[in-house]
Amino acid sequence: MKHIIAYIKPHKLDAVTQALHQIDELTGMTVMEVKGFGRGRKKGSSLEEQLSDFVRHLKIEIFCKNNTLERIVTAIEQTAHTGLRGDGKIYICGAQEAIRISTGERGDAAV
Repeated sequence: MKHIIAYIKPHKLDAVTQALHQIDELTGMTVMEVKGFGRGRKKGSSLEEQLSDFVRHLKIEIFCKNNTLERIVTAIEQTAHTGLRGDGKIYICGAQEAIRISTGERGDAAV
């Protein structure tokens, strides 16, 4: 199992969602509004300016089976891309275990 964390520009959510809906094995996703900064923040600015200079992004979290990982990542990467600075990032982490609370299923069956 894998845990995908993607940060994208808010205006790209519809396109990313439509692309992900084309993947039959996708079991779901969570979207959160977040603010942050990366390497592109202003150099030499005061701490006060930096704290008010956060950029809005959306954070998408998806847990998936290993065999769907590449299709999901490719869909996000292609549809979130604008070619401009700050398009976002995709992180892939291992998920040790999944448990469906309602049925007690574990592992891939719970994803």
